[in-house]
Amino acid sequence: MKINEKSIEKNPTELLKKLDKLHPSDIAHSLKKIKKSNPDDFIFVLKNLPEDVLGDVILELPEKLREYAYNELTIEKLTDAVDELESDDQTDILQEIEELNVDKAKEIFDGLEVDDQEEINWLKRYEAGEAGAYMQTELFSANLNETISNSIEKLRIAKEEKELENIHQVYIVDDNKILVASILLEDLIIFDYKKTYKEIIEEHGEKRFKPYKVNDDELIKDVAKQFEKYDLSVVAVVGYQNMLIGRITSDDILDVIEDSATEQMYQLAGVHDDFEHDSFIFTAKKRAMWLFINLGTAILASMVIGFFDQTIQAFVALAVLMPIVASMGGNAGTQTLAVMVRRMALGEIDFENSKDAIMKEILVSLLNGILFAFVVGIITYFWFNTVLLGLVIALSMIINLFSAGFFGATIPLFLKKYNIDPAVGSTVLLTTVTDIVGFFSFLMLAKLILL
Repeated sequence: MKINEKSIEKNPTELLKKLDKLHPSDIAHSLKKIKKSNPDDFIFVLKNLPEDVLGDVILELPEKLREYAYNELTIEKLTDAVDELESDDQTDILQEIEELNVDKAKEIFDGLEVDDQEEINWLKRYEAGEAGAYMQTELFSANLNETISNSIEKLRIAKEEKELENIHQVYIVDDNKILVASILLEDLIIFDYKKTYKEIIEEHGEKRFKPYKVNDDELIKDVAKQFEKYDLSVVAVVGYQNMLIGRITSDDILDVIEDSATEQMYQLAGVHDDFEHDSFIFTAKKRAMWLFINLGTAILASMVIGFFDQTIQAFVALAVLMPIVASMGGNAGTQTLAVMVRRMALGEIDFENSKDAIMKEILVSLLNGILFAFVVGIITYFWFNTVLLGLVIALSMIINLFSAGFFGATIPLFLKKYNIDPAVGSTVLLTTVTDIVGFFSFLMLAKLILL
């Protein structure tokens, strides 16, 4: 449904009247607009959201606004909202509140049902990067010896009581809760409801119903790769001796992928993802650190230029052409760097199997170097009417684009080998290399050929 943002900002009650027609993410988007114009209206809308919507809306808000909401909403309101959520989301919210106010988090936790408390305590055992931290314990499972009709009746009751959401299949377990098979609901409806799952599996073969599963201590980034590779909507999570303990759905994996991609993009630029809600002074301080590092590398490049001051004085045209060499090298290196960091993040290459990827990037950069060497050489000749000057910048262009491809491909690999995030340090190092190599090669060739 299309929302009139300006109308809602002026009269937030309009948003409350349209809740039935809006998704929680749309409500959260409108709340961000309201918060910017009037924080009091933001809290007013939050306090008047129904409990079955409030929790989902809070989860869609940015981190800073979630913290603001936790501080402003009452314990009773938050308890009711958390109670409506699935176990993984309950755990996420409680852990966030715990970081702000331990006592408040404890009171909310104490207000939940015993079953919910046990599930939350179970999920809190996992580290942030483990699959278990992202799973929900609510799922549709049936015993191997259970009839389909009996399990379908259990599912109907669970759906009526709103205990289960987004059910795609039934997980089949034995008497020890060991995961045996997984049957899609669209397949389940064509079978004889009087038969047991054991009979169905024996009749059609175990291979047809082989479940997709991950271990609870597996890294979530590896789980995300499986979702992408096999186009999964949900995956079972197993623990000790293959016991079924939960599931991870695609909405959680999409958040993981989006967060990872966003983090890499910001790190390559030397910024962080909270800039929208941080004060301008705090944001300026964070960015200043990287600007100081860039200043240091720029001084190094300037020192290289200083070594050839007499050459530049003899040929003023060199000063005009230097930015072209540095800019082309920097852009070519950034292209290579972006490709390599992305492929490393997807797990397509690592330090051991990177030879082909490096060779490809070098050859691409070298080919572009030759192409643009010819183009810029011709332009320089007609611009300054000097053949040798065109030759100098052409040779420098080849050298710099070659180095841009080589170092753009190898720098992130070496950083990763020594456990340094390639997305954080690669850009500064690459800029330093392309500037120094570009200026040095251009001015040294000019000194050797023109003087």
